[in-house]
Amino acid sequence: MIPKGWPIKRKKPHEAAEIEAWEEAGVKGHVREEPIGRYTYLKMMDDGDVAPTIVDVFRVKVTKQTENFKEKGQRILAWVSPEEAARRVREIELKSLLVDFRPEN
Repeated sequence: MIPKGWPIKRKKPHEAAEIEAWEEAGVKGHVREEPIGRYTYLKMMDDGDVAPTIVDVFRVKVTKQTENFKEKGQRILAWVSPEEAARRVREIELKSLLVDFRPEN
C-alpha cells in the first residue's frame, strides 16, 4: 500500500499527497506537482460500502522521516525497492507503475 487519501479543500493534489505521506508514513520531502501515473482500486468505506477510486501517484523525494506521526501503529512501514513494492501490492495498475518507476539519485 502507498499513502493515499481524499482530496483536501484548498490544497492542490500534490500538496494533499505530501500531507498523506506525513500522516500515514511520517515522511516529508519534495513532492513533484505532476503525478507519475494513476491507478484504480476499490476503497472500503467506514459504513462497509465499497467505492471505486482513482488514485494519482506522486513522486516524493524523502528528506526526513520521523518515528512519531498521526497514523503510527496502523501500518507496518518498510523501505523496499520498487520491484519488491510491486510484488507486495495487489492492484495490477499500481504494480505496473512501481515496476516502471525509476528513483532519482
